[in-house]
Amino acid sequence: MADVVTGEAVVVEVRVAQLPSRAVALLIDMLLQFAAIVGLSLLLGMLSVVTEEAFAIALTILLTALVIVGYPVIFETLSRGRSLGKLALGLRVVSDDGGPERFRQAMFRGLAGLLEFWLLFGAPALIGSLVSERGKRLGDVFAGTIVISERAPRQAPPPEMPPQLAAWATTLELSRLPEALAATARQYLSRWHQLSPAVRHEMGVRIAGQFSSFVSPPPPPAAPPYAYLAAVLAERRRRTQARLALQARQARASSSASPFAGVPGAAPVSGTYPAPFSPPSPAATPPTASGFIPPA
Repeated sequence: MADVVTGEAVVVEVRVAQLPSRAVALLIDMLLQFAAIVGLSLLLGMLSVVTEEAFAIALTILLTALVIVGYPVIFETLSRGRSLGKLALGLRVVSDDGGPERFRQAMFRGLAGLLEFWLLFGAPALIGSLVSERGKRLGDVFAGTIVISERAPRQAPPPEMPPQLAAWATTLELSRLPEALAATARQYLSRWHQLSPAVRHEMGVRIAGQFSSFVSPPPPPAAPPYAYLAAVLAERRRRTQARLALQARQARASSSASPFAGVPGAAPVSGTYPAPFSPPSPAATPPTASGFIPPA
């Protein structure tokens, strides 16, 4: 998952397309392009019988370049970020702000794809996708785009802040928390009600113990593992949203034509806590003796 900031400084969570699905979509597109190149070559081969050979060769090179670059540019522009391969895999190219891909961005991606895939056999794209947190290849970096998946399974809502831990969570040091461990905790909280009490407790204690190696200060003694993990994740998400929204507002202010843009003393951006931890339905597990409400 990744957060993108719209032009109105609204943080939207999207699912970044995984490397295997992007590779399959690329393979489909390249097969279609190769078939088009072969078909054009056969037609131009027949044309060379009645024209000069040099002209036929030059026309073949020109049409091949147009197929390689024009195919992704035309399809992604007209279909708002979807080539035939991406359409088959449920992928779409969007701008970094979550908006639809524009012609200029599609052109940058198409020209970079000529270098990445056809001339260098995909090595730069593979390295860039593995290094980037959002799976961006060089074309995405230059164009300011990201490839997302539209067929992702429905995600559980993010954990909410337990009211009892809201004040403590503001003091947390979260910079060392690995993303993989945070994802494990999110998955645990989303499946909390599906687990047996013994497994629920054992997993919660184990994950909370791993969190304690990266997060400080420790939670209050009465906080159960699920409340501790929910508080950490909710505070982490709140800070990320506040930082991204601040960056978006600063970028908009710096690019604004208003003479008052960027004037010192402007109102600072302050984040707000997520909504209090929602009480579960009557059929859910009742509050514990410590007063903490289990995740809904």
